[in-house]
Amino acid sequence: MKQDTNKQFSDALALCRKVFVAKLGDYGPSWRIMRPEAITDQLFIKAKRIRTLQVKGCSAVGEGIMPEFVGIVNYGIIGIIQLRLGYSDTKDISTEKAIELYDSIAKEAMELMIKKNTDYDEAWRSMRVLSYVDLILAKIERTKEIEDHCGETKVSEGIDANYFDMINYSVFGLIKLSEDATTR
Repeated sequence: MKQDTNKQFSDALALCRKVFVAKLGDYGPSWRIMRPEAITDQLFIKAKRIRTLQVKGCSAVGEGIMPEFVGIVNYGIIGIIQLRLGYSDTKDISTEKAIELYDSIAKEAMELMIKKNTDYDEAWRSMRVLSYVDLILAKIERTKEIEDHCGETKVSEGIDANYFDMINYSVFGLIKLSEDATTR
C-alpha cells in the first residue's frame, strides 16, 4: 500500500497543533519572553531526551518518544515566530494571533517538505528514527554556532532553515513511529 506522505504529514502537524493549542489554553503565549538561544536549548533538551530513551530503552518518568517529537515541532515553530517577531518582555500577542502564526509556519514547513521530498524521492522513509534524532542534534549544534556568531553565516543557511529542518525531521519521526505502532 502506497503511503500518502502529504496526508500523513498533515495529520502529524494536526496532532502537534492540538498540543500547542491546549498548552496555549494553560499558559497563553508565555513563550514570547524566550530568546532564540533559550528555544534552541529547549530543542536540545527534547532531542537529547529522545536519544537517551533510544539508547536506554526505557523511561523513568513514563513518557515516550512521540511527545518529545511533538515538542520539537512546537518549539521549532515557536523559534521561527521568535526570530521573525523578536522576543518580548511580556505576553504581547493574543492566543488567536499565536495560533495564526503557528498555522502559517506549519504551512511553510509542509510546503518545504513537499519540495524537498520531491527532490529526495521519499528517502526519509528508508531512514531510521534514530537518524532523525541525530540529524536534529546536529542541526541544534549548527544553530548554536550560528547564534554564537550573532546569526551571521558565510555560506550556510540561517537559524530559521535549521529550525524548519528540525520540524520536518520530527514530523517524519512521528509518522514512522505511528506506522510502527500500527504494524505491531
